[in-house]
Amino acid sequence: MRNEGEQRGRPGIRGLGPRLTLAGLAAWLIMIPFSVLLVVAKMPLNELDAGVAAELHAYAHANPGMTRVLIVWTDAFGPWPWRIAVVGCALWLLRKGATRVAAWAVTTVTVGGLLGLAIKVIVDRARPVLPDPVALAPGDSFPSGHTVNATLGAGVIVLILLPVLPRWGRRVAWAVAAFLALSVGYTRVALGVHWVSDVLAGFVLGVAVIAATTAAFETWRRDQGRRPSSPVDEGVEPESVRALRE
Repeated sequence: MRNEGEQRGRPGIRGLGPRLTLAGLAAWLIMIPFSVLLVVAKMPLNELDAGVAAELHAYAHANPGMTRVLIVWTDAFGPWPWRIAVVGCALWLLRKGATRVAAWAVTTVTVGGLLGLAIKVIVDRARPVLPDPVALAPGDSFPSGHTVNATLGAGVIVLILLPVLPRWGRRVAWAVAAFLALSVGYTRVALGVHWVSDVLAGFVLGVAVIAATTAAFETWRRDQGRRPSSPVDEGVEPESVRALRE
């Protein structure tokens, strides 16, 4: 069955690509100055960074069993597992005929991941240097790539699945997504490979990118003549519910 855009003689996906591109550029323009100022201006978060790093480092050495659990958790929900999960969801969506949502999902994760890497290079912040570290990680520190990708991956998957979830299931899905993103961020600080502000910036960046691309998608939906919706409650494309259930 043709969608409303096709019935009016317009391809259903026309105009979506440019909107998602503009949304990604907007996220870049907003987040890069914010990230540079956060570190360069030496905001009070740095005192918090040092105190939390010292306390959690001492706890990690005193509780090696918990440290091993944190290492397993941070690896299981690291960047690549999330990327693979989102690509898998996109392929599933393509099989279901939900091309637009698949494009949105891949674009969101790609833009967010590249933006996180670009900010790392621009800010060039060193990772914590602790005595007798319990874990090591390569590259720069700000923002936390694990937190960025966990936020992006969990958020994107929830927004894909919301149309087929009951109301109580939607609340549970958002709670699980928030827990996964925040818990991954916690592991990065607890293992001594990131500062608290790295994790906070990663979470904010992930949310900002999702908000930007979701807003762009919703604007495109309305231009196509579809009813206004609340993505947080109904998902990024409520119309996909029939295709996803088939």
